[in-house]
Amino acid sequence: MLRAVPARQERLDEDQIGALRELTSSLVAAKPDAAGEYARFLGIKQRGLCLPEADLASRVDGATVLVTGGTGCIGSTLMAQLAAREPGRLISVSRGVTAGWPRQENAEYRYADVRDRRAIDELIAAVRPDLIFHVAAQRSPALAEVEVHRTVTTNVLGSRNVLTAAAAARVPQVVVASTGKALRPYSPEMYTASKRAAEWVATTVAAGGDMLCSASRFTHVIDNSIVYQRLQGWAEDDGRGVVRLHSSTIAFYVQSALESAQLLLLALLGAQRGEFRVHAITDLGWPVTLIDVAVGVLAHKGSRSPIYFSGYDPGYEEVPFPGLYDPATAGDVSPLLNAFETAAAVDSPCPMVDAFRLDMAPDQVAPKLLTALETVCERTEDADTVRHALDDLSWSVLDATLGAAARPALTRSAKLVVQHEHAMTPVHRRVMEAIKGHANAELSAAGDSPL
Repeated sequence: MLRAVPARQERLDEDQIGALRELTSSLVAAKPDAAGEYARFLGIKQRGLCLPEADLASRVDGATVLVTGGTGCIGSTLMAQLAAREPGRLISVSRGVTAGWPRQENAEYRYADVRDRRAIDELIAAVRPDLIFHVAAQRSPALAEVEVHRTVTTNVLGSRNVLTAAAAARVPQVVVASTGKALRPYSPEMYTASKRAAEWVATTVAAGGDMLCSASRFTHVIDNSIVYQRLQGWAEDDGRGVVRLHSSTIAFYVQSALESAQLLLLALLGAQRGEFRVHAITDLGWPVTLIDVAVGVLAHKGSRSPIYFSGYDPGYEEVPFPGLYDPATAGDVSPLLNAFETAAAVDSPCPMVDAFRLDMAPDQVAPKLLTALETVCERTEDADTVRHALDDLSWSVLDATLGAAARPALTRSAKLVVQHEHAMTPVHRRVMEAIKGHANAELSAAGDSPL
């Protein structure tokens, strides 16, 4: 199939589609076990976490709770979890563009955009919540590469707006929804970079005041899976749709919306004053194989739509940075933690969840670059201009991350990544040089030989 039709073609002619249809039919027949993988994928929707109910009751019962993005998939699931624990007042604030997710009978639903700083300031000051869950975000990596301005103003500046408004109103605690993609300490991709920058913003807020601030990282959520929605649509197109997969070798972790909402509740319990703790599910199960899910969908629907391996779209990383995981520790913690984060692991409020303290070295440059990013976004919506401003901030956040990383983790990472230098992209080589630079600075300070 890879040889029959080369990747990166926007349109396929009838001969190419016919050839792929025949090959796809043979593939479906040759992979009867794909049905089991597809069933496992669907079954993840039923998974949940164990929660310490007494501790949760003491925090939620009778409290005023505000959820940004409470009408979306994870937000609505979180609203249901909160409503069951009898808060005194439960409020959702969103832009009002999501539909199809259940609403809570006794909850209040208000409309405001997290990008509107004045509206968020006024809302939080008026409601004076005891607790905020910040879930609102632009969540599509592919869309982020197209709608760069909206992604950055929502995920970075919108998060800053919520956190600073909460601090000004003396809200006791904020819990932030993040992504497993943020384990990459630097990324040129807009979605990952915007969520990583949002984590950095949260660390500065957590370190600078009395407000408790923590986060949860999610991986692929099946209940609102963009991939699954596309597979369904392509398969249902009466055989005319082409199932476009990035690669034949993709496997990915999956969790449920219920797990995601419950993870946010655990992050609520895991917060510590003066630091920013991030939580992720320890055991996400074996990664799901994308091609098996695709074959399972086609077989289940009896679809004649052909599979085409189209190559990676913008927003999706084809080759990961080789220094993200340390083989000595990676198998012991959530795959949504990198080597530096694993070295900063702390106790979590649940044995099903890992937590770590996300530290950032004090940096005079990054706050200035955040201000510059805001100024750029106020001045223009030009994608390249906004992209460059976020990229400048991202490199500064990388330096702040490495400046706070534990020395053993830095030196081990530096030794691991240099083995792959010959095959690295220019971006990965620059990240490697940053790691080596910080590791050598640590070694020099200790009187050891540089790498």
